[in-house]
Amino acid sequence: MNRVNLYIKESYAELMTKVSWPTWDELTNSAIVVAVAALIMALLVFGMDKSASVILGIFYSIKA
Repeated sequence: MNRVNLYIKESYAELMTKVSWPTWDELTNSAIVVAVAALIMALLVFGMDKSASVILGIFYSIKA
């Protein structure tokens, strides 16, 4: 139990002294970048899904 308490104390000390926390502006800018990247990826996947659907629809509608 002593080792667990030591670990918690050292982790807390490291988080308070050695970790550089982002400012609010940096945090909002990063969130905007992530949101835009996620939107672009979603649109890309949507486009690939729709094009695959159209191509397979044409392929399956051809009667041999």
